[in-house]
Amino acid sequence: MLTRLLGPQAAYVMQHPGGFALRTLKGFRANQGLLLAGAVAYFALLSIVPLLILTVIALSHVIDQGELLQTVGRYLEWLVPGQSQALVRELSNFLEHRYVMSWVLLATMLFFSSLAFTVLENAMSVIFHHRVAIRRRHFLISAVLPYCYIMSLALGLLLVTLVAGTLQALGQEAVQFLGRTWSLGGVSGLLLYLLGVLGEIFVVASIYMVMPVGRLRLSHALIGAAVATVLWEITRHVLVWYFATLSQISTVYGSLTTAIAVLLSLELAATLLLLGAQVIAEYERLGTPRARAAPEPMRLGAD
Repeated sequence: MLTRLLGPQAAYVMQHPGGFALRTLKGFRANQGLLLAGAVAYFALLSIVPLLILTVIALSHVIDQGELLQTVGRYLEWLVPGQSQALVRELSNFLEHRYVMSWVLLATMLFFSSLAFTVLENAMSVIFHHRVAIRRRHFLISAVLPYCYIMSLALGLLLVTLVAGTLQALGQEAVQFLGRTWSLGGVSGLLLYLLGVLGEIFVVASIYMVMPVGRLRLSHALIGAAVATVLWEITRHVLVWYFATLSQISTVYGSLTTAIAVLLSLELAATLLLLGAQVIAEYERLGTPRARAAPEPMRLGAD
C-alpha cells in the first residue's frame, strides 16, 4: 500500500530511513565528499567578494545602494554567520572607488567570480558519476553556465531586496482591533526569516537542477535542497553560538580571523551542499537494477 501511494523510492526511504542515511554517508565518503567540499570552499572564498561587487554594482543602478548593502548583509549572515559585517564593510569601501575600476580589474573579477561554479560543477560530476558515464555536457555550455547563473542570482537578489523592503515597511505598521493595538514587527521578522529559508531552499534546488549533467526532476532537487537547508540551519545557529561564546579564533589567527572564519563557514556549507547532492544521487539509484549494490566512487585512470 505504501509503495502504491508514494512510489517505490519514497516508500523505501520511509521504511528504511536509517539504512538510506547510512547508504548516503557511505556514498559521500566513497566519492571523497570532504575533499570535494574543501576545493569548492576554497574557490568560493576567492569568488564571493568579486561576485558580490559585480552584483551590487549592477543592481545599484536600480536600487538604493544603502538598502542593497543592508539586504546583502542580512543574507550573507545565512552563508557566513558572524562575518557578514566585515564583508559588507569591504564591499562598501570598494564601491566608493568603483569609478576608477579598470577593464582589466573588471575582467579579473568576472574570471574569479566564476571559479566556484566551475569547481562545483566538477564536484557534482563526481557525485553524479552515473550520469556523466551516460551523457557529457558540451564545454561551451560549461563555460557560459557560471555567468548565466550569476545573472540569475543578481535578479533573485533584486527580487528579494524589493520583497524585504516591503516586509520591513509592514513591520512599522500596527493593527487596531477592539480597542487594542498589535504591532506587526514580530510578524515582519518571522516573514523575513521564512523568506530567507524558502529562498535558500530554491537557490540550492536550482544548483541541483543546473549543475549536474542531464535533466533532474524538480521533486528530487527539492528533496536534496530541503535536507541540505535543514542541516545548514542547524549548523548555522551552532556557528553563531560558537563564534559568540567559545571561539578563540581571533587570538590564534589575528588579522586572518575573518578569512579563516569565512573559509570554515564555506567549508561546512559546501559539505552540506554536496551531501544533499549525494542524497539525490542515492535516491535516483534506488530506481535502478543495481539499487542494492554498494555505492561505487568514480575512478580516474585504469585500474
